[in-house]
Amino acid sequence: MTGAGEWLRTAREERWGILTDLAFAVVWVTLVEIVAYFLEPPTWVYYMLMLAGIVAYFGFIWNAELAVSQQDR
Repeated sequence: MTGAGEWLRTAREERWGILTDLAFAVVWVTLVEIVAYFLEPPTWVYYMLMLAGIVAYFGFIWNAELAVSQQDR
């Protein structure tokens, strides 16, 4: 089992990744909630939009990594 010090070191190293993940999740859920509030879709559409956030997240991360690798060239 890892200690608290090691956990904090890892969190500090991954700080920007964690903040990016959190920001993406907050923005996605907010957008889905706004769509659900104004359009009042069926429940299954709401859940599909939430699940689409997983695909959107990995697409976002893939594109960000691609941009960074091309910038480094």
